[in-house]
Amino acid sequence: MAGDGECDGRLRAVVELAQAMAAARTPLETVDAAAEGARRALEGTFAAVSAWERARGRLRVLVNAGERAEGEERFPVDESYPVHDFPEIAEFLHDEWVGGGEPHAWVETAAAPEEAAGGFGTYGPGRAHGLRRRGRGSCVVAPIVLHGRAWGELYVARPPGVPAFDRADADFATVLAAVAAAGIAQTERLEEVRKLAFTDPLTGLANRRAVDARLDEAVERHLADGVVVSLVVCDLNGLKRVNDTLGHAVGDRLLERFGSVLSLCGAKLPGALAARLGGDEFCLLTVGQPADDVVRVAEELCLRAAELEFGEGVACGIASTGDPIGDVRSARRLFRLADAAQYRAKAARELKPVVAGREGGPEDPVVRLADRPPAPPQAERRRFRGRRP
Repeated sequence: MAGDGECDGRLRAVVELAQAMAAARTPLETVDAAAEGARRALEGTFAAVSAWERARGRLRVLVNAGERAEGEERFPVDESYPVHDFPEIAEFLHDEWVGGGEPHAWVETAAAPEEAAGGFGTYGPGRAHGLRRRGRGSCVVAPIVLHGRAWGELYVARPPGVPAFDRADADFATVLAAVAAAGIAQTERLEEVRKLAFTDPLTGLANRRAVDARLDEAVERHLADGVVVSLVVCDLNGLKRVNDTLGHAVGDRLLERFGSVLSLCGAKLPGALAARLGGDEFCLLTVGQPADDVVRVAEELCLRAAELEFGEGVACGIASTGDPIGDVRSARRLFRLADAAQYRAKAARELKPVVAGREGGPEDPVVRLADRPPAPPQAERRRFRGRRP
């Protein structure tokens, strides 16, 4: 039975774990805090958090904390193990939870199962082999449960030559896994909120808020390092006609289909952000890609858009700091330039993109249009998008 001092220490460890996870800002920071906090709380030398990917039938390691063996990375890109090699997370779910049991941790040792004491090592040789291969003596494994389902596992190990984990450690690991689950659930909820805040619900593309944030960062990089920033602004032609004659459901399908085409074309520009600005207006933002590459992708986008059923193609305008468009010291100016180019494409019914700065540098008609003082509201046919000063 644990003494008062040990109980106090473990209570502090639980509080510290909860605080560390609450301070995490991203899902990866959250699982890292869970692994490191559990390692310290259980006096282990190594800890890992893995997620159960049901669709792929594997446990994928998200983080390895503490003393790592050869080949183990702190944040592995693709370290995973087939669930059939470590089936206990799935079998325990069906055999015990369905019967009304509570999730609990278990202990494994590097000894063969028949040599293990205290009833441990009951889930087969996989864990023991893994411990021996990595030079570890014992481990405690605790299921991480979210919303009544096995989400993954918390794994903490000790080296040979020190006392192996016991039943009290397994019970404590169960508590730590529950705290970790609460922190992970909170982070997932926040991520979902962030995703909704920066995602267009119809197309699944980024929304205007996401573009504003990314473009501000991109322009800062341009001003600091000269990196090329390009913005493609598109206006899907014929959407009003489709909505009026075929209904908004068909119009929504056209928007979704064009969103998919935009995403497909944007994928040819590494790091590009495809977004729906609202209504029939879309954009593609790239950082660090040559302007000519952006133009080629935009030309392909126009060709694909012209082939969409029910649509009438797309009016496309491009502004890139890689072209002679004058100083770009704000996101608003780049937006106005791309928007002016798109306006000219729409007015002229161009089948190809109109590119700012390629018809005469500072005297380019697109640049002059973008820089023109705004007309009085009653006479202004179109307001260029962009943040207010």
